Amino acid sequence: MTTWILLRGLVRESRHWGGFPDMLRREVGEARVYAPDLPGNGRLHAVASPPSVAGLAEECRGGLRQAGVAPPYHLLALSLGAMVAVAWAARHPEEVAGCVLINTSLRPLSPFYQRLRPASYLPLLRLLRPGGDAESREAAILRLTSCRAGDAAGVPAEWAGYRRQCPTSAGNALRQLLAALRYRAPAVRPPVPILVLASRGDALVDPRCSRRLASHWATAFAEHPTAGHDLALDDGPWVAREVGCWLQALPRHKTVISGS
Repeated sequence: MTTWILLRGLVRESRHWGGFPDMLRREVGEARVYAPDLPGNGRLHAVASPPSVAGLAEECRGGLRQAGVAPPYHLLALSLGAMVAVAWAARHPEEVAGCVLINTSLRPLSPFYQRLRPASYLPLLRLLRPGGDAESREAAILRLTSCRAGDAAGVPAEWAGYRRQCPTSAGNALRQLLAALRYRAPAVRPPVPILVLASRGDALVDPRCSRRLASHWATAFAEHPTAGHDLALDDGPWVAREVGCWLQALPRHKTVISGS
C-alpha cells in the first residue's frame, strides 16, 4: 500500500483540499492519503511558521514521524507546498517515492514577475492584512485562485468557517510568503520521479514557470487548458487521472500536454 502526503500552499490548510483526497484514492488504488497542515495553518495555526521552505519541510517530516506515518511517501503538493516537496525530496530522497508538483515556481528558473504575477500583488497585500469580513476575504481568494468561482457559490462561506476556527496570523502569512519568494531550486534535480502539472488559467503563477521547471529537470508534464491556480479545486478528477497515468508509465515517462 502506498502513502500519499498532500501539501497545500500559502495560508491554506488541509480542509481546502475538499473532496480531492477521495478522488486520488479512487485513481491510484489502495493507498493511505494524509493531508498535514503546514506550520502556521489549520490545526497548526498557533505554531510559528518557519521562515524557510527547508524549515517547513523538516516540520512536516517531524509531524509525520510523531503520527507514526512512515516513509516512503508520494508527495502531491500545490504552490508553496510544492516547494516544500522539492526541498524534502532534495534533502531526504530515500523517503520520497515520487513528487507531483502543481503550479509552482522556483528561483532562478523563472523571473519574479512570472513567479507571482504583478496583477496579484495588490490583492495579496490586502488579503494579508488582519481584520475584515472573513467571507469577503475568502471570496476574493477564490476569485484569485479559481477559474470556476462563479460555480462555487457556497465555497467562500465554507472557507470563512475554516478561517474563523483556525486563523492564520498576519505574521505567519508573511513568513510563508517570504519563504516562498526566497526559495531557490536545488542545483541538481532531486533523484526521484517527478510529475509537474500546470494550469493555463493561473492568475497567480505564470504557467511558464511549470513548463520551464519540467523542461529543465526533464520531468513528466501536463497542462490543464482552463483551470486556475487551485487546480485540484477546479478539476480534481483531471489531476487524479494525470497522476494515475503517470504512475502507470513509471519508470518510463515522457512530457505531454493534455486537455481536460
